[in-house]
Amino acid sequence: MLARSVLITGCNRGLGLEFVKQLAESVSPPKFIIGTCRDIGNAAALSDIATKFNNVHILQADVTDESQYCSLVAEVEKMTGTYGLNLLINNAGVAPKSTRINMVKSSQMKETLLVNTVAPLMLTKAFLPLLRKAAAKSEGANLSVQRAAVVNMSSVLGSIEENDQGGLYPYRASKAALNAITKSLSLDLQRDNILVASLHPGWVRTDMGGKNAPLSTEESISQMLATIAALNENSNGSFVQYDGRTLPW
Repeated sequence: MLARSVLITGCNRGLGLEFVKQLAESVSPPKFIIGTCRDIGNAAALSDIATKFNNVHILQADVTDESQYCSLVAEVEKMTGTYGLNLLINNAGVAPKSTRINMVKSSQMKETLLVNTVAPLMLTKAFLPLLRKAAAKSEGANLSVQRAAVVNMSSVLGSIEENDQGGLYPYRASKAALNAITKSLSLDLQRDNILVASLHPGWVRTDMGGKNAPLSTEESISQMLATIAALNENSNGSFVQYDGRTLPW
């Protein structure tokens, strides 16, 4: 079992949907698989999975709307009880079209940073009581996703060292900032025995990645789940890609 309870944001399609699907179909699935989406009425594929598996739960949430956080956390606490939330995967994100310096707009920067950077931080903050509750169920100081963890879906495009093509200002900046947040969270939450890491899913054939991407969602998620399961105290504050390879900041 990856973890007793897992919450994934942005599950109406793409990587989030595939996360829910593969977790539900796994040999030893989590007791609670919680997927969020902005509009359940437009998440037919996710609803179909929830119909087939009684451990899959769908919660409606716009991650950019902090006024929804209290009710979201309360619903998750009602499900998980005294065990808390073991794993939060901040997957929801946006990727504006390729932007060069002569085309980039401040509105693109603001929206992308809000969704990709601010929301994961604030949502993690909101779920801290449940993550701490889960971490306290285990003794010792060992870190793992089975105990309590936050995985932020980043991108190699957020790597400053790997940037050799320029452009993509909103997306690159949002993911680089998310990586900085991951590092700070890993230090701040280590005392609570909560592991935090950034994960790059690879270039995947989704609406965001495009049809020319080399990886299918199935390939990316299957390898990511193996990588997430293997995260430990040595992975805390790390930036790795889907197959476990460490990426440069």
